[in-house]
Amino acid sequence: MGNYTVAALPGDGIGPEITDVALRVLDRVTGIVPGLRVSVDPHDAGAERWRRTGVAMPEETFAACEAADAILMGAIGLPDARHPDGREVNGDVIFRLRFALDLFAGIRPVRSLPGVPATLAGQAPIDYVVVRENVEGLYASRAGGTNVRGEVATDTIVITANGTRKVSEIAFGLARKRHGRPLDGRRMVTCVDKANVLSSYAFFRSVFDQVADASTDVERDHVYVDAMTAFQVLRPDHFDVVVAENMFGDIISDLAAATVGGLGLAASADVGHEHGMFQPAHGSAPDIAGRNLANPTAMVLSTAMMLDWLGERHDDKAALDAASKIDAATLRVLADGTAVTADLGGAATCTQMGEAILAALDEGA
Repeated sequence: MGNYTVAALPGDGIGPEITDVALRVLDRVTGIVPGLRVSVDPHDAGAERWRRTGVAMPEETFAACEAADAILMGAIGLPDARHPDGREVNGDVIFRLRFALDLFAGIRPVRSLPGVPATLAGQAPIDYVVVRENVEGLYASRAGGTNVRGEVATDTIVITANGTRKVSEIAFGLARKRHGRPLDGRRMVTCVDKANVLSSYAFFRSVFDQVADASTDVERDHVYVDAMTAFQVLRPDHFDVVVAENMFGDIISDLAAATVGGLGLAASADVGHEHGMFQPAHGSAPDIAGRNLANPTAMVLSTAMMLDWLGERHDDKAALDAASKIDAATLRVLADGTAVTADLGGAATCTQMGEAILAALDEGA
């Protein structure tokens, strides 16, 4: 049975509001599932802290995240909190944790949700996972790019065999646990790249194919990224697990979220072999911060992903059961539709939607 420590980083904007809901849900489910104990270790990190102190994430906070069993993050960053070179301060937290803790796989589930109106006309069922390589690609250049006298700017893409192999193995592992693509139930991993133009992406594809050659129980497919954006709209039921380089994965996962109702519903995980960080895919939404209007769904579902990851990692049935209960309770609230936030067509506040999820948890106990 699990006894876990979770480092909580509520962050900026709506981050504290949605984190409060998630932590209440986490506390409630630990009271329902026997043998599950979770200690929450909260820390202040993000753009607001940077404004006050000049440091977005102090060393003691990083050390706490490194020592924790998992990290639960609200939303980090504000649009106008930037370094002199134009980079947003959120990278001081998110990128540092991803790179320093080797959270090499960004996992974004994409699925049609009950009670959420279809975004696409004539929508086919949607149920796939985007796996984004998180620590290489074009974003590896981040602070290492060059700007020569305001005339020439360059960034360098980084693709390694080891990094591509690791994220491809994660993708094939996920496909083995899933039920296959909605179209026909076939287990399949699709590599998204631009191998027809750039040698770096051709290399990414070649390493992916090496992993696929050793994964004979799962099929493979290849799609160029420009075609992928069309297929996500026109034939989303063709996908099961999708793997892509860092920047492409960032872009197609946001598009994927839009096809199932928006980023307010999009949970995500950044995981490696030793550490895991869980956060909603959306930003800090400063325009509605402090108004109790934020949709907590993505944050709550990210909490369920955290417990599922802990359960898989530690062979802990209690954590897996808790994850399933949170997921089911959230889907019941969405399907009912009477206690959802304005972005979903309702009139509930963030707090009220959280209360509805708590009530659904209690009903399902």
